[in-house]
Amino acid sequence: MGADIKFTNKHMEGGEEIGDIIVKSSKLSGVEIPAARAASMIDEYPILAVAAAFATGKTIMRGIGELRVKECDRLKAIVDGLRANGVTVEDGDDWIIIHGNSGNVKGGGLVKTHLDHRIAMSFLIMGLATKNAVEIDDASPIKTSFPNFQQIMNDLGAEFSN
Repeated sequence: MGADIKFTNKHMEGGEEIGDIIVKSSKLSGVEIPAARAASMIDEYPILAVAAAFATGKTIMRGIGELRVKECDRLKAIVDGLRANGVTVEDGDDWIIIHGNSGNVKGGGLVKTHLDHRIAMSFLIMGLATKNAVEIDDASPIKTSFPNFQQIMNDLGAEFSN
């Protein structure tokens, strides 16, 4: 997508490679993600869909039907959340096409999270860059998986209200 991402301090811990990620603002371009990649990144599709909304051009994600049997029908939740915030999306049983708005995402929508922490966090992150605030119906699932998420978001300039 053309993101400016650098990995530093890479090392092994607990049998996994970890490190620090440095991300800088950059213009993103739509990409096609083949079905063969789906299994290795299935949990990243909600935030990838948010990034695709800000890209220039289409992002095509194939082979993602497994998203329909996660905490909720995560594929439908992604599509509905994007549409609620002014993003054009085409979808099928196991694919979506997101028409990026070149960094100009309207926002202003209410996203139903279906008690899915990844949907909640992804759309709250979307709200950091939209023209209008993004609202989610329930942030409670976030506390289970990422207890300090709200503080980190506040440090980035997010404002939460109940």
